[in-house]
Amino acid sequence: MRRLAAALCLGLLLTLLTASQAARAAPGLTIFAASSLTDAFHDIGTLWMAQGHKPIAFNFAASSTLALQIEHGAPADIFASADELWMDKLAQAHRIDPQTRGDFAANALVLVEPKSSLKRITLKPGANLAAILGPSGRLAVGDPAHVPAGIYAEQALKHLGLWDSVRNRLAPADNVRSALMLVSTGEAPAGIVYATDARIVASLGVAATFPADSHDPIRYPVALTGKGNTKEAAEFIAFLHTQPAQDVLEHYGFLKP
Repeated sequence: MRRLAAALCLGLLLTLLTASQAARAAPGLTIFAASSLTDAFHDIGTLWMAQGHKPIAFNFAASSTLALQIEHGAPADIFASADELWMDKLAQAHRIDPQTRGDFAANALVLVEPKSSLKRITLKPGANLAAILGPSGRLAVGDPAHVPAGIYAEQALKHLGLWDSVRNRLAPADNVRSALMLVSTGEAPAGIVYATDARIVASLGVAATFPADSHDPIRYPVALTGKGNTKEAAEFIAFLHTQPAQDVLEHYGFLKP
């Protein structure tokens, strides 16, 4: 718990103020969403406004950071998480309306590398991840202490018996997009991210996809917060399940929940 608090405290203090300012400035909904949803939600927001709705103020970050912001009173109308865990925590804290909760998308977990040095492997017990990292390289991941993508990564690596070979060679990031950036900028030779994130950087390729049974299902739940139980917020959640919104999610590589 001390590690989790240290990892999130600074981000919470900085982004809570930003979120509050955005909510005051925005005339429409304020939506807190996992960083992996950034591109898809911007496009879905455009479709939403085309139907005559007001602009949306988005706050994208790790689900853990967003959940703590909401728990501490950040003015979000809707929370869209990259895992069930952080939505569960807000439910236990009575910060969401459980009647509005539902999964709207799913994802897969992949190992990425620069295309210029791509070494495709099969992720199975005995796989040589050290060979991909080289003598001093580190594996970029969302921080397994709290970031959903990192939690899934740790689960998968432990399931395959590979965790001990890399646990001391991680480059933990504060969200999955930051982990992706470490690989795209050459600071890490490889990283574990969502399949949707791997698609947005042309210079990166997928070395392998983790078996679906090696980690918990990657599902994206959404719910109204206690402060966001409004007709418009409920309509947006319903909109996420419509064909136009689902088409956008599919375009970015998300799967059906």
